[in-house]
Amino acid sequence: MPRPPLFQRATVTRIIRETADTRTFVLAPSSGPFTYRAGQFCTFRVQIDGEELLRSYSMSSAPETDTELMTTIKRVAGGRVSNWLIDNVAAGDEVEITRPFGVFCLQDNDAPLLGFCGGSGITPVISLAKSALASTKREVRLLCADRDAPSMIFEAALADLVARYPDRLTVVRHLDSDSGYLDAAAVLAFVGTDTDADVYVCGPEPFMDLVENAFPGPGKVFTERFGAAAVIAPEDDSADGADGAANAEPEVEGTVTIILRNKKISVPRRPGETFLESARRGGLAPPFSCESGTCATCIAKLVEGTATMRVNEALTEEEIEEGYVLTCQGVPDSASAVVRYE
Repeated sequence: MPRPPLFQRATVTRIIRETADTRTFVLAPSSGPFTYRAGQFCTFRVQIDGEELLRSYSMSSAPETDTELMTTIKRVAGGRVSNWLIDNVAAGDEVEITRPFGVFCLQDNDAPLLGFCGGSGITPVISLAKSALASTKREVRLLCADRDAPSMIFEAALADLVARYPDRLTVVRHLDSDSGYLDAAAVLAFVGTDTDADVYVCGPEPFMDLVENAFPGPGKVFTERFGAAAVIAPEDDSADGADGAANAEPEVEGTVTIILRNKKISVPRRPGETFLESARRGGLAPPFSCESGTCATCIAKLVEGTATMRVNEALTEEEIEEGYVLTCQGVPDSASAVVRYE
């Protein structure tokens, strides 16, 4: 069965004001309800001043507890897409989104679940918490760090979950305005004896680094990181033929073939070059966003040959078995390889 188009239209059925700078967008995909797992995300495609921009946002809904698909977005300084969505999209509007991707999901075990959430990092974690509470017997403890009380996202929703699961859910609030920034001692105090827990961390990079470094283990730490889109350096055509030949990447035996819509190009294979880089070298402009292996915007199907992904924080094992690859991370192993963007 052919895979659905990467981007699909969805109607914004309503918008929920969570805080002064945070909104939850309730979405109804035009093709029907999405199948997804708690902790996953969708990538939005928008046109702003004639420029196509892509950004990934986590679901705050969980399939076990919510009949509607919801993604929560916070206004950030310099956040072109986040701020545009909050300022311009209204109930009844249509947006373009991918189907859900991501591997920031529950593991199949009975270990306690600890969530460390910095600001809007609560978004995928509340999805995980709702799923774990509804479908397992696991204990769930969340530490939510916010700038101040007015910045707390999902305050009422978390209070409702605590009331519903008083013996299994604990929520600890840390306000920077009262206690300063979270430190390693506070992380260890919250972990306590649950050193064998599954730990889910989402928030600003320094926050996530702090928790990862402080957690003693032996439990596993899972993080959700959305990297910024890489800047594509313009090709330098100023060098003469001799210099160009001297500075060119060495080629190896074989070819890489890229199929993008009605275009097909083949280029000599270069060691260590990703499919996305090969496509650009061949003059194509495939979809991409993060270039860090997290958003799945660059997904394509490997229809011939083999490849290894340097990083994969988006595709499931089942998708990999079906032949899908993140082209920003996939490097051909075989002499020749063919990928097709669908």
